[in-house]
Amino acid sequence: MKFGIIKERKTPPDRRVVFTPEEASRLLKEHPEVELKVESSDIRIFSDDEYRSQGLQVTEDISDSDVFFGVKEVPIDALIPDKKYFFFSHTIKKQPHNRKLLQAILEKNIDLYDHETIVDAENRRLIGFGRYAGIVGAYNGIRAFGIKFELFNLPKAETLSGKSDLVARLKRQILPPIKIVLTGHGKVGMGAKEILDGMKIKEVTPENFLTKNYTEPVYTQIDVLDYNKRMDGTVIDKEDFYNNPQDYTSDFERFSQVADIFMAGHFYGNGAPVILTREMLNSKDNKIKVVADISCDVDGPIASTIKASTIAEPLYGYLPSEHKEVEIFHPAAIVVMAVDNLPCELPKDASEGFGEMFMEHVIPAFFNGDKDGILQRAKITEKGKLTKRFEYLQPFVDGK
Repeated sequence: MKFGIIKERKTPPDRRVVFTPEEASRLLKEHPEVELKVESSDIRIFSDDEYRSQGLQVTEDISDSDVFFGVKEVPIDALIPDKKYFFFSHTIKKQPHNRKLLQAILEKNIDLYDHETIVDAENRRLIGFGRYAGIVGAYNGIRAFGIKFELFNLPKAETLSGKSDLVARLKRQILPPIKIVLTGHGKVGMGAKEILDGMKIKEVTPENFLTKNYTEPVYTQIDVLDYNKRMDGTVIDKEDFYNNPQDYTSDFERFSQVADIFMAGHFYGNGAPVILTREMLNSKDNKIKVVADISCDVDGPIASTIKASTIAEPLYGYLPSEHKEVEIFHPAAIVVMAVDNLPCELPKDASEGFGEMFMEHVIPAFFNGDKDGILQRAKITEKGKLTKRFEYLQPFVDGK
């Protein structure tokens, strides 16, 4: 079997990679029957020479590979027909900007495996960059607070060497006794929690967060039933929320009235209630001054996320009274951090973590007959058609 690590060609450039030199070398040691080629790249966080130093073949032409591994969408003109590709296609939610990409993949008879669709039998994601989105997003949230109130000016995460450097910089800062509310217990939420714990910020229960005053900064990590409630007033369980989101409404206002920073690390499903409304932000009782929307669903559950921000310009001001962008130092502005590609700021750490997960969960499936169905569940297209699991995309492909 011939594997190829492709050069990232999307603009703006992404420096991450599926396999670091060390993981690629490990792959060959554990599976000597594999032939692996690395496409030469001047973009990757790891240089061509770092791959060569591990005894790996780096070349301009890897077109004879059977399976290609990348991170971001592959430009249509770079797709090679009749091959297998792994990358984040951003098509499974019917994203309009990638319709032509999915159409081209089908026309070129490509088998597409999306990193986002690599799940276990219970549909739990096995790999991703979520943890690093949480880590960088939490750092950026604290950085935004420091800038807004002119308390400190932390360097951008992309200029630092990794998570430990982020934590070291944060620990040097003195925070007032602010309250931070964090949503989500998945990889994103837990990544953000790593940063808050690394800073030694005290974690408190949601109840104490809402009712007590503190002389030090504190945070609480809340789950879906902490910030959503059934409209009929009954209390059931999380499963009911996931199955019947239309029966729920946001209960987040009690947090917006006491929190200074909101770090949004939740997963937002279709049909779920809006979490932080414009009315909450416009209320005289609102205390939130910074929103770090790590999940970054534009025009989604967080009213202040009116656009995605960028690594180059990560912050913008949001004026609730007019629902528009303003300068971050506007006296009535809430500062929003809504970068939609946060892991790109820690390309080395993110690539190392991703490669370890890929080696653990995906590579074995190539050699054990896919006994756990990992590859079959992840496959979006096969032989010019959508697989059964993704047939719901056919109207999208047809332009309907």
